[in-house]
Order: sequence, then structure tokens, then C-alpha cells
Amino acid sequence: MILINVKFTPKPEYADNFLDKVADFTEASRAEGGNIFFDWYRSTENDGEYLLVEAFQDDAADAHVNSDHFKAAQDLFPLILAETPRIINTLIEGKTEWDEMAEFRVEN
Repeated sequence: MILINVKFTPKPEYADNFLDKVADFTEASRAEGGNIFFDWYRSTENDGEYLLVEAFQDDAADAHVNSDHFKAAQDLFPLILAETPRIINTLIEGKTEWDEMAEFRVEN
């Protein structure tokens, strides 16, 4: 699994409608064959910051970054962001899905 976390800071005028602005990119990324998840979160401490948590199958990175929607996003993001996004990108060999957290196990 390729696990990617990216922090985005939109320009103030796009802070409240940022998810609408990136909706096409989000939908197309989620529809990719190698996508495992692609989820946005707005910071509870800084409402001008969004976190993208995404994962792709190990062999899906090239298809994602070479897709038409990724190329369109490369044109869009510099126009609506206040700063360059910050990223953590890592490969977790053999991982394909979420695990249960043993420390907070819920017994039903």
C-alpha cells in the first residue's frame, strides 16, 4: 500500500468551499482501480487547513499521477492554495486495508 497524507492550506476565500473546488479530482481519484481510500478532513484546530488521507495499491502510483484528473489538479491547486502542500508518502509492503486497533477493541 502506498499511504499518503497531505496537508492543504487553501487561500482564505476558498477555505469554506475547498471540498467543492476539488470534488472532481476527489471523485475521479476514488474511481481509480488502484485506489483503496481517498478521504478529506478539515482541521478542528485550524479551519483553514485540510488533510487528505489517501492510499493506493503498490502498483497504482504511476496511473494516479499520470491521470488526466491529476494533471488538471496540478493546474487547479496552485490557483486556490495559499502555500505548497506538505506531504508524507510511504510504502507499506503487503498492506492492503485497515487493521483493527487492539488497544481500543470494542466487544459486542
